[in-house]
Amino acid sequence: MVFPVFAPPDRAGRHSVWRLVTLLFVMLMMAGCVDRNWETNDITDVMPDMAFQLVDENGRQVTAEDYIGKPTFMFFGFTHCPDVCPTTLAKLSAAIKQLDEEQRDDVRVLFVSVDPGRDTPQVMKQYTEAFGPQFIGLTGKRKQIDALTNRYRVTYEYGEKDEQGNYSVTHSSSVFAFNRQGEARFMASDFDSIESIVGDLEYLLKHG
Repeated sequence: MVFPVFAPPDRAGRHSVWRLVTLLFVMLMMAGCVDRNWETNDITDVMPDMAFQLVDENGRQVTAEDYIGKPTFMFFGFTHCPDVCPTTLAKLSAAIKQLDEEQRDDVRVLFVSVDPGRDTPQVMKQYTEAFGPQFIGLTGKRKQIDALTNRYRVTYEYGEKDEQGNYSVTHSSSVFAFNRQGEARFMASDFDSIESIVGDLEYLLKHG
């Protein structure tokens, strides 16, 4: 029986293999430096850039361009919300308070009303003041709000009015985070902790 003879790779071949291994290692390291494993939910290249035309809590016509330059949270809700809205905004406020003072001034939160019939600019301003100076209320016409909710796949629905004319609004509770250029980066849900939000926000402040 004749056994095949395997010759060891020559020195040039070994060097080629090591060069390839080194190159792959460097590429992996570079990828790790560029990509961020968000602690919340990565929406990079999934959700579109920030874009809208609304009215701020001071009655001023604004667009997304007015908020470029700082990392920005966007949350949809309404001021008569009994639970989800105040809880979510309080969580964002608590996360911001864990930053140092300079970082806090470099963050903003846009609270977009899905109930413009009741949420006038004045009402929005009174509501957001309870959570901190970083919070800004936005409202507008239903057509403008629907354009924005459709853009970010946010759903909302009005309930039946009671005898006093009161009604509730069911809505999505996700919080969208954008970098300084208005590009979508991560999304926080009810299940994400304050610590996770802080970790992702700090990264966005340093690199976004």
